[in-house]
Amino acid sequence: MGIWEWALAIYGQEGVSAAALELQDAHGQNVPFLLWAVYAEAGDPDRLAQAADLARRWESAAVKPLRAARRALKPPLLGVAEADREDLRETVKAAELRAERILLEALDRQAGGSRDGASTLEALKAAARAWGAPAPETALAALAGALRQAGA
Repeated sequence: MGIWEWALAIYGQEGVSAAALELQDAHGQNVPFLLWAVYAEAGDPDRLAQAADLARRWESAAVKPLRAARRALKPPLLGVAEADREDLRETVKAAELRAERILLEALDRQAGGSRDGASTLEALKAAARAWGAPAPETALAALAGALRQAGA
Protein backbone atom coordinates (compact mmCIF):
# COMPACT_ATOMS: atom_id res chain seq x y z
CA MET A 1 0.00 0.00 0.00
CA GLY A 2 1.38 3.38 -1.00
CA ILE A 3 1.54 6.36 1.33
CA TRP A 4 -1.56 8.04 -0.13
CA GLU A 5 -3.71 4.93 0.19
CA TRP A 6 -2.37 4.39 3.73
CA ALA A 7 -3.10 8.02 4.67
CA LEU A 8 -6.67 7.85 3.32
CA ALA A 9 -7.35 4.59 5.15
CA ILE A 10 -5.86 5.75 8.44
CA TYR A 11 -7.30 9.30 8.35
CA GLY A 12 -10.81 7.96 8.03
CA GLN A 13 -10.55 5.94 11.24
CA GLU A 14 -12.22 7.12 14.44
CA GLY A 15 -10.40 9.90 16.24
CA VAL A 16 -7.60 10.38 13.71
CA SER A 17 -8.96 13.37 11.79
CA ALA A 18 -10.06 15.20 14.96
CA ALA A 19 -6.65 14.76 16.62
CA ALA A 20 -4.81 15.69 13.42
CA LEU A 21 -6.90 18.80 12.79
CA GLU A 22 -6.41 19.89 16.41
CA LEU A 23 -2.64 19.81 15.82
CA GLN A 24 -3.05 21.68 12.54
CA ASP A 25 -5.54 24.35 13.55
CA ALA A 26 -4.57 24.96 17.18
CA HIS A 27 -0.84 24.25 17.07
CA GLY A 28 0.33 25.10 13.55
CA GLN A 29 1.38 21.59 12.56
CA ASN A 30 1.28 20.16 9.04
CA VAL A 31 -0.91 17.04 8.96
CA PRO A 32 0.60 15.44 5.83
CA PHE A 33 4.09 15.94 7.30
CA LEU A 34 3.02 14.33 10.59
CA LEU A 35 1.40 11.40 8.78
CA TRP A 36 4.47 10.92 6.60
CA ALA A 37 6.66 10.87 9.73
CA VAL A 38 4.55 8.07 11.21
CA TYR A 39 4.48 6.14 7.91
CA ALA A 40 8.26 6.48 7.55
CA GLU A 41 8.87 5.77 11.25
CA ALA A 42 10.96 8.94 11.00
CA GLY A 43 13.30 9.80 13.82
CA ASP A 44 16.49 11.05 12.17
CA PRO A 45 16.72 14.83 12.77
CA ASP A 46 18.55 15.52 9.49
CA ARG A 47 16.04 13.57 7.43
CA LEU A 48 13.17 15.28 9.24
CA ALA A 49 14.71 18.72 8.68
CA GLN A 50 14.94 18.07 4.93
CA ALA A 51 11.38 16.78 4.85
CA ALA A 52 10.11 19.73 6.91
CA ASP A 53 11.77 22.15 4.49
CA LEU A 54 10.01 20.51 1.53
CA ALA A 55 6.70 20.46 3.41
CA ARG A 56 6.99 24.14 4.40
CA ARG A 57 7.69 25.22 0.84
CA TRP A 58 4.80 23.17 -0.59
CA GLU A 59 2.42 24.24 2.16
CA SER A 60 3.21 27.88 1.43
CA ALA A 61 2.95 27.50 -2.35
CA ALA A 62 -0.08 25.23 -2.62
CA VAL A 63 -1.80 23.86 0.46
CA LYS A 64 -2.35 27.04 2.52
CA PRO A 65 -3.70 29.15 -0.36
CA LEU A 66 -6.10 26.38 -1.38
CA ARG A 67 -7.23 25.81 2.22
CA ALA A 68 -7.81 29.54 2.67
CA ALA A 69 -9.87 29.66 -0.53
CA ARG A 70 -11.92 26.62 0.52
CA ARG A 71 -12.64 28.11 3.94
CA ALA A 72 -13.53 31.49 2.43
CA LEU A 73 -16.07 29.76 0.19
CA LYS A 74 -17.80 27.97 3.06
CA PRO A 75 -20.38 30.63 4.04
CA PRO A 76 -23.03 31.76 1.57
CA LEU A 77 -22.04 34.82 -0.46
CA LEU A 78 -24.66 37.41 -1.26
CA GLY A 79 -25.31 37.56 -4.99
CA VAL A 80 -23.68 34.19 -5.77
CA ALA A 81 -25.87 31.18 -6.46
CA GLU A 82 -25.54 28.64 -3.63
CA ALA A 83 -25.02 25.77 -6.07
CA ASP A 84 -22.27 27.66 -7.89
CA ARG A 85 -20.49 28.58 -4.65
CA GLU A 86 -20.68 25.02 -3.34
CA ASP A 87 -19.53 23.59 -6.68
CA LEU A 88 -16.50 25.86 -6.68
CA ARG A 89 -15.79 25.05 -3.02
CA GLU A 90 -15.81 21.32 -3.84
CA THR A 91 -13.43 21.93 -6.76
CA VAL A 92 -11.05 23.83 -4.47
CA LYS A 93 -11.37 21.10 -1.83
CA ALA A 94 -10.38 18.48 -4.40
CA ALA A 95 -7.38 20.61 -5.40
CA GLU A 96 -6.38 20.96 -1.74
CA LEU A 97 -6.52 17.18 -1.30
CA ARG A 98 -4.49 16.76 -4.49
CA ALA A 99 -1.89 19.17 -3.10
CA GLU A 100 -1.70 17.13 0.12
CA ARG A 101 -1.31 13.95 -1.91
CA ILE A 102 1.50 15.51 -3.93
CA LEU A 103 3.21 16.49 -0.68
CA LEU A 104 2.90 13.03 0.87
CA GLU A 105 4.23 11.36 -2.27
CA ALA A 106 7.08 13.88 -2.57
CA LEU A 107 8.08 13.27 1.05
CA ASP A 108 7.99 9.52 0.49
CA ARG A 109 10.11 9.82 -2.67
CA GLN A 110 12.59 12.11 -0.92
CA ALA A 111 12.95 9.54 1.88
CA GLY A 112 13.44 6.74 -0.62
CA GLY A 113 11.06 4.49 1.30
CA SER A 114 13.52 4.04 4.14
CA ARG A 115 12.37 3.62 7.74
CA ASP A 116 14.12 4.90 10.86
CA GLY A 117 12.26 2.59 13.24
CA ALA A 118 10.73 5.31 15.43
CA SER A 119 7.51 4.51 17.28
CA THR A 120 4.38 6.42 16.37
CA LEU A 121 4.70 8.87 19.27
CA GLU A 122 8.47 9.27 18.78
CA ALA A 123 7.94 10.02 15.08
CA LEU A 124 5.24 12.59 15.88
CA LYS A 125 7.38 14.32 18.52
CA ALA A 126 10.40 14.41 16.20
CA ALA A 127 8.29 15.73 13.32
CA ALA A 128 6.73 18.45 15.50
CA ARG A 129 10.22 19.54 16.60
CA ALA A 130 11.42 19.59 12.99
CA TRP A 131 8.34 21.58 11.95
CA GLY A 132 9.25 24.18 14.55
CA ALA A 133 5.80 24.99 15.90
CA PRO A 134 5.18 24.06 19.53
CA ALA A 135 2.85 21.10 19.89
CA PRO A 136 1.74 19.90 23.32
CA GLU A 137 2.72 16.33 24.09
CA THR A 138 -0.90 15.62 25.05
CA ALA A 139 -2.07 16.56 21.54
CA LEU A 140 0.68 14.47 19.94
CA ALA A 141 -0.17 11.56 22.25
CA ALA A 142 -3.86 11.85 21.30
CA LEU A 143 -2.98 11.53 17.62
CA ALA A 144 -0.54 8.69 18.34
CA GLY A 145 -3.23 6.82 20.26
CA ALA A 146 -5.81 7.30 17.51
CA LEU A 147 -3.31 6.18 14.88
CA ARG A 148 -2.35 3.08 16.89
CA GLN A 149 -6.02 2.19 17.35
CA ALA A 150 -6.48 2.62 13.61
CA GLY A 151 -3.67 0.16 12.95
CA ALA A 152 -0.78 2.51 12.16
